[in-house]
Amino acid sequence: MMKFGDEKQNEVRTVSDYFCHPAAIVEQGAKIGARTRVWAFAHVVKGATIGGDCNICDHTFIEGDVQVGDRVTIKSGVCIWASITVEDDVFLGPNVCLTNDKNPRSRKYPTEFPKMLLKQGCSLGGNCTILPGLIVGRWAMVGAGAVVTRDVPDFGLVVGNPARLVGWVCRCGNKLPPAVNQRFTCSCGERFIQVSKNEIRNPGN
Repeated sequence: MMKFGDEKQNEVRTVSDYFCHPAAIVEQGAKIGARTRVWAFAHVVKGATIGGDCNICDHTFIEGDVQVGDRVTIKSGVCIWASITVEDDVFLGPNVCLTNDKNPRSRKYPTEFPKMLLKQGCSLGGNCTILPGLIVGRWAMVGAGAVVTRDVPDFGLVVGNPARLVGWVCRCGNKLPPAVNQRFTCSCGERFIQVSKNEIRNPGN
């Protein structure tokens, strides 16, 4: 890794099959997939695994024991702590706050951190906070600034503090119109069925 002050510090470099900015830190032992881009002042710790085609923006931190899937976007100011798993196609907006300790105290650590799971395709809006041990469902969307205190269902749209379910979103990201006979049709053509008050399904997937 180039050090600050190196006359070539403004050059970019390719390590194996992924791109790493010279001002980023990728520790030996971190695993990064092909075509992933790690930008300036990002820090990826030994033991972290990041898939392919990801975009890891400036001023991000990814701790060891973190699993990140393919095609994930992590915007600036995001820290991903031990025990957090991020599946494929997830979007983490600027300054998203992911937490992993229910009873934090300085210099006191639990024997095991609660596991958080961000499932395939979910999007977390800028400055939202996700409490420890929660699951954000597939293709769900968390509004900017929301404070998530309970699991979010697949395709769920949640906003506010504490976050509450206010609607449903399609895989394409559009909010679904009101149901007709417990069925939703997105403007993109995708169809969904309401199974219960807090669950919808996409029959094709």
